[in-house]
This record gives sequence, structure tokens and C-alpha cells, in this order.
Amino acid sequence: MTTFTVWKFDDPDGASHAVSILKDAQSDKLIKIVDHAVVSWPADASKPLTDAVHDDKRRGTGWGAFLGGAVGMLFFAPVIGAAVGAGIGRAFKASDGTGITKDDLERIRAEVTPGTSALFLVTDHANMDLVGERFHGLNQKLITTNLTEAERDTLLESFGG
Repeated sequence: MTTFTVWKFDDPDGASHAVSILKDAQSDKLIKIVDHAVVSWPADASKPLTDAVHDDKRRGTGWGAFLGGAVGMLFFAPVIGAAVGAGIGRAFKASDGTGITKDDLERIRAEVTPGTSALFLVTDHANMDLVGERFHGLNQKLITTNLTEAERDTLLESFGG
């Protein structure tokens, strides 16, 4: 089953550190990483920094388009009341039919703030309980949306995957 997961970390380098942990978990066959993006927001920066990687070249393109679009609309829209709401609205419309709700997007935007980081992750066949154990001590919080096969197909079709 394909899963869209967002891990929030209480420091700007936490998500980058988590990527190396996930690569080890993938080597141990606990997770199959399809695509991921790291959002790092230094405490003194007005906007976060992003880094997106297509882990599965064959399948990552569609997910990369989704992750890039969602991150852009969530964090690079003007940070003024209605404009943030409009950005979340556009991200929600783009994710329509995928199982990712407007509440999920609003929660991500509200929790990823200056001084934190986030790992946006698309996986297949993950044992998230065991992966989560490897994140112990990283001051993280998990926000996740499980996608059904139909939702996955809709998302990949929408974003050219």
C-alpha cells in the first residue's frame, strides 16, 4: 500500500538526519521509498529551504510533481492570512481524490514553522511502526495519510506518474 507521510522535527536538521535513517531502513527492507522531500526552516529565515529527490526514478516523477507543488503552495505562498488559506486551497484541489485532506494540509502548514524541519515521504510496503522506532530521540511528530490503490492511481494520473 502506498503511504504519504509527513514527519515533523523540532530542529532544522532533523529531517535531513531522518533521511539517512530511512535509507538504512530501506536497506533492511522495512520500507520502500518512492519519493521524498525535505523542508528545513532555520529559526532566523523568512522561508524554508527545500530539497526533493526522486528515489524511484520509474515511479517518482508523478510523486515529485505532487510533493513539489504541495510544498510550494504550503510554504512559499505569501504568509498573510487569506493568501495562506488560498495556497492550502490550491494544494487541496491538486490532491483531490488522493485521500489527503484539507485538514492534513492545514495541520502540516501550522506545525512546520521556523526552527523546525519536515520530511515529506511517499513509501510502499512500509512497516511504519519499526521505522518509527528508528526515529526515537529525534523529537519528531508523525502526520500520515494512507492512500488506497484508487487514490494512488488518481494522484499518479493527475501528476503524470
